[in-house]
Amino acid sequence: MGISFNAASLLNGNGIDVSSVVSEMQAATQDQITSLQQQQSTLQTHASDISSINTDLNSLATAVQALTDPLGAFSALTATSSLPAVVTATATNSATAGDYTLVVSGLASAGTVYTAALANANTSILPSGATSAEIQLQVGGSSGTTDTIQITAGSNDTLSTLAAYINQQSQANNWGVTATVLTDASGARLAISSQATGSTGALTITENTTLDSNGNPTGTPTNLTFEPPVGGSNATFTVNGIPFSSTSNTVTDAIPGVTLNLVSTYSGQVQVAVSPDTTQVTNAISNFVSAYNKVIGDINSQFTIDPTTNSEGPLGSDASLRSLQSSLLADATYAFSGNSGGLVNLASLGINMQDDGTLSIDAQTLANAIATNPSAVQSFFQDSTNGFATNFNNDLNNLTDPTQGPLNVDLTQNQAEQTDLSNQISDIQQQMAVQQQQLIQEFSSVNATLEEYPFLLQEVLSQLGTTSPTSSNTSPATGSSTSGSSGSGS
Repeated sequence: MGISFNAASLLNGNGIDVSSVVSEMQAATQDQITSLQQQQSTLQTHASDISSINTDLNSLATAVQALTDPLGAFSALTATSSLPAVVTATATNSATAGDYTLVVSGLASAGTVYTAALANANTSILPSGATSAEIQLQVGGSSGTTDTIQITAGSNDTLSTLAAYINQQSQANNWGVTATVLTDASGARLAISSQATGSTGALTITENTTLDSNGNPTGTPTNLTFEPPVGGSNATFTVNGIPFSSTSNTVTDAIPGVTLNLVSTYSGQVQVAVSPDTTQVTNAISNFVSAYNKVIGDINSQFTIDPTTNSEGPLGSDASLRSLQSSLLADATYAFSGNSGGLVNLASLGINMQDDGTLSIDAQTLANAIATNPSAVQSFFQDSTNGFATNFNNDLNNLTDPTQGPLNVDLTQNQAEQTDLSNQISDIQQQMAVQQQQLIQEFSSVNATLEEYPFLLQEVLSQLGTTSPTSSNTSPATGSSTSGSSGSGS
């Protein structure tokens, strides 16, 4: 490469700019590195675009798999109540489609016992002279467990402290009850409620007495007067005339595969219909169309000519992408040859292909097909031999294969090329670093000689008795620029 110097100025003692000279000598090599880095940047852009399309392709595969799942949307059932204010219902895939008649005569309720009012929540519940008492609380009816509530003067002998004590003991010993203090115009009352509904939550006070100094019951009650217990009853209802009783208002065993939620009693009949869940089928098909359109849109954007640059996208020349596009378009126009009630392709379901390869849904046509012949729709998609989704899924398994899928192959090759470029750049940079040190050393030596030249000349002339030429270098500065450059050298 050519580097320009002013021959006259080289001898005036200013020397040369070593750093600039070395940079100019290595400029071509640096240009080579820049070119490799630009190639690397282009590959990174390609990799990002390929990865984005690949992600959307995998989303499409997931959507198609949902259409092939025999336990998925096509087998989903829904339960509808004619009176949701009385009964609501949900169905699982294990339910049997059909109509059921319910009559709800009673709801499951939690058991509660409460006291007559005292003056306030801080009134002692122990009679004068008594220092302790106990209350026996039975949970679960006559066959339930009995828990003892110990009362001690100054500790838990008011409604507030007793309620706190009961809650503490209930939590520690799994009594399954909650105590609260209710205050109104008549005063304060203690209420104890079961945390369970039905007969298992029925509550009864079996003893309410003070204790003598030896801890024995005296038979004298505390100042608490308990009202008769309420609640603690089972839900009662019939299904198709068959009577049922349940401790909970959420019933899972009256209709197989159906959960009933009893909301209120009703003297009349409630109809619960269990039928195919067309909403889930519609959503599964819509999800497929959206995922398909996303991938096709991704690919189209790479092949569309930008009018401002008159060029395609970064992957416009990618043969694998064009192959992928062809495969997807072929899959979307696949014709089913099995027995599906006249449903032979997507168009027969109201799903039509647009000019750009994307799909659009005629919602009414699709809804009619699903409602009138759901088994035919399922067969079209899921026939084990040549169903639409079965065929599409098989193709997508190949297209998304981690090692053989076209986009994954592209990514592997791309990464290999990026790695190769990185190695080339690293090797050249290491060579440049070594060369740079060599050149700095060489030209620093040359520069030192050039800076000493005026003094050597002055010394020679002095010895010869000749006046030295005027020099602008009064104090040599290593590496300073040469002024007034003209001519050329190497």
